[in-house]
Amino acid sequence: MAFRGAVVTFPGSNCDRDLAVALEAVSGAPAIRVWHGDAELPANLDFIALPGGFSYGDYLRSGAMAANSPVMRSVVAAAERGVPVLGICNGFQILTESGLLPGALMRNASQNFICRTVSLKVENNQSLFTSGYEAGETIRIPVAHHDGNYFADEDTLDRLEGEGRVAFRYLAQTNGSRRDIAGILNAGGNVLGMMPHPERAIEAAQGSTDGRRLFESAVGALVGA
Repeated sequence: MAFRGAVVTFPGSNCDRDLAVALEAVSGAPAIRVWHGDAELPANLDFIALPGGFSYGDYLRSGAMAANSPVMRSVVAAAERGVPVLGICNGFQILTESGLLPGALMRNASQNFICRTVSLKVENNQSLFTSGYEAGETIRIPVAHHDGNYFADEDTLDRLEGEGRVAFRYLAQTNGSRRDIAGILNAGGNVLGMMPHPERAIEAAQGSTDGRRLFESAVGALVGA
């Protein structure tokens, strides 16, 4: 079965091409490019990805305006049907602003833009995104963000922990995120939001290939590889 993955581009996205390249490198199929103003998604998608960047210049709040783009109504509907959706960095911010994931991404505690490779702990390897990792494994993935400080109230944090929905955790505090959370899943396990950039850790020349397994996990689960 041919893999049909889509990458949505918003005004200000700057990692959409990187994400499309990563999907094609792993799946062998070119990613379908979708513009934020499209009211409908292409039919029969296996996978939807929201890239990093600065959608709408991060006005109001990061991801807030993009969450109200025409295409997001279709993305939300697809996610509710069970279609896997991955949001990376600004994509994670859009997922929280659209209500697909709980919590919010706030300004980094240092008030500085952070751009470096960080160590993450794989907390949940039972999702379609993370099955290629070992539980508790340490991986190295780049981050590049100014508003990556994950915040949620204690009840929400306890629920995420109790339901096994924390996918990745920073091993050293990076941006002030509550409980060092770097990525979370929705209740159905088909939506993942994460601040680190796995699409920047696909080839050895990038300094790490740890991100490749995330895409391999998803593509393998969806096409039966």
